[in-house]
Amino acid sequence: MTEPAAALRPTRPGRPRASIACSVFAALVALPVASASLFRAIDVEWPLPVVQALAFTPWLTVPAGIALGLALPGRRRWMVMTTAALLAVQLFWLFPLDYGRPVALKDGTATVPLKVMSINTEFGEADAARIVQLVRDNGVQLLALQEFSPALQERLSTEGLDALLSHRISTPNNDGSGAAVYSVFPLSSEGLLPDTPFRMAATRVVVEGSGTKAALTLTNVHTLPPVDERISQWRSDLLKISHQAGSQGNQVLMGDYNATYDHAEFRALLDEGPDGNKLVDVGTASWGRFSPTWPLEGRALPGVVIDHVVTSPRIAGSDYSVHPVPGTDHAALIAQLSIPAG
Repeated sequence: MTEPAAALRPTRPGRPRASIACSVFAALVALPVASASLFRAIDVEWPLPVVQALAFTPWLTVPAGIALGLALPGRRRWMVMTTAALLAVQLFWLFPLDYGRPVALKDGTATVPLKVMSINTEFGEADAARIVQLVRDNGVQLLALQEFSPALQERLSTEGLDALLSHRISTPNNDGSGAAVYSVFPLSSEGLLPDTPFRMAATRVVVEGSGTKAALTLTNVHTLPPVDERISQWRSDLLKISHQAGSQGNQVLMGDYNATYDHAEFRALLDEGPDGNKLVDVGTASWGRFSPTWPLEGRALPGVVIDHVVTSPRIAGSDYSVHPVPGTDHAALIAQLSIPAG
């Protein structure tokens, strides 16, 4: 007696095709991400188009995640592993483990709290009322402004900034090179960084709190942007800032760097801290790499972080925040600093 043949399982011809399609699409998405990642991974002086593209490196996390999402249903192990590694690299750059951290102070070292704020006012067009509101509401004690104009100085006075921050050193100008520092504490000029198209002034500030004093040097940063042949000047500006940042004493360097953490030139600057310690980018240390500071209006571009509060390693930072201001495509940065006394 013959046994009946076992019934054959029905085939699903559509499944292999879907698997292949997912893998192909994953590869198409992953390849440009991998290519762009090579530029981020290799620290050399890249040409202008690469430098400009590197500013948007954090956003590579999005297509890298999409590539992994496509690879998973494709069920090809090599593709899943490749896209997972690619996403891991993006996350490592987005949340770096090698960023500068404040060094521990000796027991008994007194510190003075200082609330700081910086904003590029875009040729002085920023909303003066909003700037004064941010200063008042956040208890800002030291304010740095870039692209500071005579008209903005008048509007800020009208809105009451002089009553909040009574000390000022300013050089207003209408061509974008103007700058100003406002403070509740006395200010004294320490000169300019040499050979920079925009004024980058160093200002000595003696802050005081609870009977304790601390001195610091504030550098109001505004580099030339890396466009056309000016990219060499951009690199030169960052180098001058690094020389200033490596000076002894408490250093605070805040403003418009026109550079992100993904630029090798900016990371090289952070390596120039005294005594072999890295400088601290307060935004990066506060996991603020997805809090864009530019462009907040105008250009249809993904936001990036080109404005920074950078400090010497003995200064601790906290309460970092980013605030849009009407009239300018840059955000205002606010942070709480702790300045070692002495």
